[in-house]
Amino acid sequence: MTRAQNDTGDGYVDPAIPNPNGPDDAPIIIYGYTPTLALSILAIVLYALALALHSARLYRHRRWAFSILCLLTTVCEIVGYVFRLRSSPPPVGDPYNVLNFVIQYFFIVVAPVFFSAAIYTTLTSLIAALGQHMSPLGLSRRKIIWIFVTSDVLATITQVTGAALIGTAESDSKSPDTGNNILLAGLCVQVFSFLVFLVLLAMFLRRSRKATTSTGEGGLMRFSGALVVCSLLVYLRTIFRMAETAEGVGGYASSHEAFFGALEFAPIVVAILVLGWWHPGKWVPTTRPSTGTD
Repeated sequence: MTRAQNDTGDGYVDPAIPNPNGPDDAPIIIYGYTPTLALSILAIVLYALALALHSARLYRHRRWAFSILCLLTTVCEIVGYVFRLRSSPPPVGDPYNVLNFVIQYFFIVVAPVFFSAAIYTTLTSLIAALGQHMSPLGLSRRKIIWIFVTSDVLATITQVTGAALIGTAESDSKSPDTGNNILLAGLCVQVFSFLVFLVLLAMFLRRSRKATTSTGEGGLMRFSGALVVCSLLVYLRTIFRMAETAEGVGGYASSHEAFFGALEFAPIVVAILVLGWWHPGKWVPTTRPSTGTD
């Protein structure tokens, strides 16, 4: 893809796709490239498989909180990629359409928030299974959920607001810097918050390792390993989003779809499928030892 300059300012214009100049069309393609049809179709198919997998796990194991959060993740991703599909080249879509850009961004950004919440609830389930004395810093399970979900919600609202302002600015041929700075602020909060969670998860795993080894609960430790992998994948995705936004609108990372595919799409779809296979309903016992209280 080459970058062109039109009479409204700098921005990417696909020379092979004329601008329809509809009521919702910007003078440029806000993505910084023309989204490919193949990536959106692949995403819709894989997230539909994840939706089916987690639905089956919910039916079998009845882990309502975890499963509903994962189902919300897959539904949001499917909706997001459907609207991204509508931004692919004609005759399927219109890459200049601002509304499609904002809607796909909203759902693709919101989806990992639900998945992160599922990861938080999984840590609290592990604490419940092994005892409150295993909780990092002595935090109650309720506090862990409240702290990190609240942080994610505030960060996501900030990001969506920034993205909407970018879309509006680009549509009006104005500078998107204000919206981009708001978006970056939300991502910085999210990166810091999830880093704190990873530290707490590491503290828990260090405490619980002896307990699970001595009781012969090897399956629980293997599940913990899968949880760590998924958590790191989510963190990789968040770091990418922060680095991409820090470059500014039209930066190298944000103007090449390969980065989006490898560092936004791939980490989340792999993580949701991994926790569909390594489901806490199968590996984390629901019985709770008498040691410790909330």
